[in-house]
Amino acid sequence: MAQAKYTTHLGMVDILPDETRKWQALENLIRTEAEKFNFEEIRTPIMEQTELIVRGLGQLTDIVSKEIFAFSRGDDNYVLRPELTAPVVRSYVENHLDQRGGSQKLYYIGPMFRAERPQKGRQRQFHQFGVEVLGSDDAVADVEVISFMIQIYNKLGIKNTTLKINSIGDPESRDKYKEALKAYLKPNFDKLSELSKKRYEKNPLRILDSKEEEDKPFIESAPVITDYLNEASKSHYSKVKEYLTDVGILFEEDPYLVRGMDYYTQTAFELISPDLGAQDALAGGGRYDLLVEEIGGQPTPAVGFAAGMERLLIACDELGITLGDEKSVDVYIVTLGDAARRWGVSKLPELRANGHSATMDYMGRSMKAQMKDANRENASYAIIVGDNELNEGKFTFRNMKESEESSLSFDEILGKLGN
Repeated sequence: MAQAKYTTHLGMVDILPDETRKWQALENLIRTEAEKFNFEEIRTPIMEQTELIVRGLGQLTDIVSKEIFAFSRGDDNYVLRPELTAPVVRSYVENHLDQRGGSQKLYYIGPMFRAERPQKGRQRQFHQFGVEVLGSDDAVADVEVISFMIQIYNKLGIKNTTLKINSIGDPESRDKYKEALKAYLKPNFDKLSELSKKRYEKNPLRILDSKEEEDKPFIESAPVITDYLNEASKSHYSKVKEYLTDVGILFEEDPYLVRGMDYYTQTAFELISPDLGAQDALAGGGRYDLLVEEIGGQPTPAVGFAAGMERLLIACDELGITLGDEKSVDVYIVTLGDAARRWGVSKLPELRANGHSATMDYMGRSMKAQMKDANRENASYAIIVGDNELNEGKFTFRNMKESEESSLSFDEILGKLGN
């Protein structure tokens, strides 16, 4: 077999027909559950302005500094979207969604792009689903977002998970904590990683998110942000924990959980599973009350999460969870001769109009090959047609599952299929 001349880009993979049924089942589940929570779908372009992503995520985040696919056309600078919170917020501001009234409860499903080293569950083109609630500062919104996230995994049967939560406070609390953290790190500044040294002045909280080995000893002994929360931030965090308990969601507090984006405030959370191995994060999010104003809107509280779909599907495989129905077709028309073939072509639309999936051979193969193909397509029934059947107006109607046959008119066949 000749080797393919053209291949996909590194870290970008084809999702083939045998896999798409899993994706469709997952997407259908997400949409079904989103409707129960009264979330509405939003779809934004794959390209966004570079400045939006930089302002939204922060210049020193790994995504902006290392991983974005950026390009220019004329004087305009674009990126392939690396995440969807900033684009959703851009759409909220641009399209004045606040004027619809009430909080906006939005969900999305789609591809993202990051130029990172491909590995299991982490591709350069990957897919996420998530929700964003804009316009509410109530802890109920935080818990609804978390509840929806966990609902998806529970519905799939992925229950070996842990919800980690923290509060990173409002700007006043964070400023106090930043100063305390910098004072703690200063004596060992020279021992920090180069990336953490860059973060030290502009955003020292991001040092807590570092994966560099030289930073770990200092992170493990760092002061905790919850000791620096003001009363308003403490109150919000307490309500989140109370509501989580009220709805029966177990959680662990992680005082060093800060998430990876600069726009987070107050609640931060992450859902992890040991079924994924070392890269154990399934989903994560939090509150981002500063982002809408940051990109040109009015001050607007907001909270959301995002989850990787490839990672979710890996977890399903590890647990033996089957997604999507086996490939099948209701009716396969088997024809012998040109007249029968013309009859089959004319009846396919009628079968489909009556609500049945239907197909036939496209390659002019023998009857034996067609029957074999009907089995491969997992057909429930076959209609076998030749010159004799056409002359008599009676066709062989075969139940492929039970190997039973009967001779029926086409109207009688439609009646049988309707039962």
